[in-house]
Amino acid sequence: MDADVPPGWTTETSRSYVPADTDRELEYRTYRHDSGDLRLKVAPAALEEDDHPGYALTATSYPELDFSETIRIRTVLTFARCDRIARQFMELFSASYDGPGSLEDALEYASRRTRAHR
Repeated sequence: MDADVPPGWTTETSRSYVPADTDRELEYRTYRHDSGDLRLKVAPAALEEDDHPGYALTATSYPELDFSETIRIRTVLTFARCDRIARQFMELFSASYDGPGSLEDALEYASRRTRAHR
């Protein structure tokens, strides 16, 4: 278990890199729920085919299965802020999740609570 992530989650990937067209270091991190039913990704928004600067938080339900689905939760300017939102999402999801039958409800609940208010 990772000490820096909420219980029930593990850090799957964590990288820092410098793209060829800039000298600014970027970060990329994925988290996986222990059930294996959900993966969160904090990555530069440009990797998500978005012209928006900053970082995007996305969630993929049932990763690696044919019927997996990815949704964008939020886009913010810095990695640190996006990662904090991801941790908030993990806590909210875990509090609501009660097995595969409730994945969609827990995903909707955590998404709604961490999206920017308009």
